[in-house]
Amino acid sequence: MLFNSLSGRFLLLTIAFVMLAEVLIFVPSVARFREDYLLSRLERAQIASLALLATEDMIEPDLEQELLENAGVFNVVLRRDQARQLVLSSPIPEPVYESYDLRNASPLELVPDALIRLADPTPRIIRVIGEPVRGAGLLIEVTMDTAPLRGAMIEYGLRILLLSAVISVLTALLLFLAVQRLLVMPIKRVVRAMQVYAEAPEDARRIITPSAGVRELNEAETTLQSLQTELTAALRQKERLAQLGAAVAKISHDLRNILTTAQLFTDRMAASEDPAVKRAAPKIVRAISRAVSLCENTLAFGKAEEPPPRLDRVALAAIVNDVVDSERLSAGETDISFSEDVPAGLTLRADPEQLHRVLSNLIRNARQAIAASGKPGEIGIRADEDESEWKILVSDTGPGLPPKAREHLFQPFQGGTRKGGTGLGLAIAADLIRGHGGRLELLHTGPGGTAFSLRLPKGAALAEAAAE
Repeated sequence: MLFNSLSGRFLLLTIAFVMLAEVLIFVPSVARFREDYLLSRLERAQIASLALLATEDMIEPDLEQELLENAGVFNVVLRRDQARQLVLSSPIPEPVYESYDLRNASPLELVPDALIRLADPTPRIIRVIGEPVRGAGLLIEVTMDTAPLRGAMIEYGLRILLLSAVISVLTALLLFLAVQRLLVMPIKRVVRAMQVYAEAPEDARRIITPSAGVRELNEAETTLQSLQTELTAALRQKERLAQLGAAVAKISHDLRNILTTAQLFTDRMAASEDPAVKRAAPKIVRAISRAVSLCENTLAFGKAEEPPPRLDRVALAAIVNDVVDSERLSAGETDISFSEDVPAGLTLRADPEQLHRVLSNLIRNARQAIAASGKPGEIGIRADEDESEWKILVSDTGPGLPPKAREHLFQPFQGGTRKGGTGLGLAIAADLIRGHGGRLELLHTGPGGTAFSLRLPKGAALAEAAAE
């Protein structure tokens, strides 16, 4: 229906407000008309009385009656030279109902009197007092019937109302067309653009192009364009991640088989009597075991069945030492030092494999950032605890995170910290820590280095609930 639309309701409001404005104009207009009507009767009565005075009271009764009828009054009283004189007179059908003095009448008196006269259909005899025109006396007083006055007021009011209705309709029609052209049509274009985009949000060609001339609508279109652009990018990212997940699952399946074979050979290497082999074999076995476990977890993730962290009491110092040893070997000849400040007896409740992956990602990122800068640097791992949580701090003296990495921190494929990086390391670390009920935070970054804080809750129930 028309009146359920924006333009239809605007049309109704326009008509209502224009009519309200016309009513506010109508009331004082009718009061003004009544005042002018009474003043005109006083003026006619004065002219009739002057004609009588010019003949020095020698006038026929019929002529006197005709003068009174033309003036629309029953009698005329003039006050001249401090004397009150009945100049013209005729029989009054009934007593005077009320007197009105127009000499000092204010709008607060004229408006109520006019409304009362419109509302009272009973003919009344009233006395009207005013000042004579051109100073011809002190005052003039007439007696008259209200029936002609009320009839004239009704006729004038109907003309005003008719004019108001015409003005209202024309104004409302013009405003209706203007609203249709300036507001409704642009809004419909925005709605249509949203519907078209919703049909295929991955298609960037369907993103709205701001074109509205109205500033507010243009701002709405610009905001919608930004939202659609971000959503399209997110959907494309999701599609790429799905494709990547399928590819990684296939690769992980074959890689697991290869690593399983390598694991058999490392078991045989462990039986060697060579001291160097004996020292290296356990580390190789653990590394390959973690790789096999990672492949299995990747395959499970591809089936949306990734298991929760298997929480256990683990010695943090051993995990940190293992990670640092691996990164120290990867550092090779670069001038990078490692410092560990982890109490030997500090144990925490976590999944040892997942915690190893988190620390590996953080320390590897720090090592690669320092190596890329070409300057010497240091990576520090510090841990402590309080009554509610375990705290691990991983810091470095590298060049700091680039702006893009800070803006998209912990987002896969967007928060890469180095050229060629995928940004998966920090995203994986943050997800794993959230699975433990904890949080990974960036404390600071800049030319002086970067520091990440890793916090794990001590509450066993809380950690287990988060893992589930």
